[in-house]
Amino acid sequence: MSGADPNFALRQAFESTIAVVLAAGLGKRFGSDRPKVLQLFRGRPLVHWVSDALHQSGISRVIIVIGHHGEEVEKSYDSSAVEFVWQYERLGTGHAVMQAVPLLQNHRGHILVLLGDAPCVTPQTITALLDLHVGSHAAATILSAEVDDPTGYGRIVRAADGTVDGIVEHRDADETTRSIREINSGMICFRSDALLANLPRLTNHNHQQEYYLTDLIGLLRGEGEKVMAYIAPDPREVLGVNSPEELALLERLHT
Repeated sequence: MSGADPNFALRQAFESTIAVVLAAGLGKRFGSDRPKVLQLFRGRPLVHWVSDALHQSGISRVIIVIGHHGEEVEKSYDSSAVEFVWQYERLGTGHAVMQAVPLLQNHRGHILVLLGDAPCVTPQTITALLDLHVGSHAAATILSAEVDDPTGYGRIVRAADGTVDGIVEHRDADETTRSIREINSGMICFRSDALLANLPRLTNHNHQQEYYLTDLIGLLRGEGEKVMAYIAPDPREVLGVNSPEELALLERLHT
């Protein structure tokens, strides 16, 4: 009798994973009405790099959250490639994922949230992230990166056993925490029940009055749930694009 297929569990995980791509940003700093995620990176829209990486990794169901001029994002796709939901008010990343709940509420498996303006994430990294998430039985697994200058980024604070104890924003960090070079990318894989049960618990009691997806990490840790982080092998994979200057820098880094 042949042995068990070591890749069977991972294949099952991909079959039971839905990806949600956040793509409702205005992109004001580009000085254009074009949605930010349709700005061109290496000749193709930013968000297309993300959805292609998801499909190439084996995740077949991709939901894109659109907002500003979202109909242009819809038109840029073959209608069968992805699904769309609208975020009519931009009230934070947590609020964006809330808009997808009607398409997620009966899902049993995993939900991977990626950013539509981070075009360099690879299928290999998506696979490794999900592999760690499933293999560790985590409620959530963060895609992180180690960078030379973490100024401005939320820091991944790990417990002694290597699990994630929390995310501390730069402005709230003491000097010891600011010395941590592992940063939060904002991209997270969740066990579906952990995400859906805790999304309604998010509040907007902050300066921006927005609902932040990353606040779920603290809620999950407060319930004793395990949170993990996978460090991207190349920190460029987590870089987002918010301005023409950042887009030009990313182009230079990939020449």
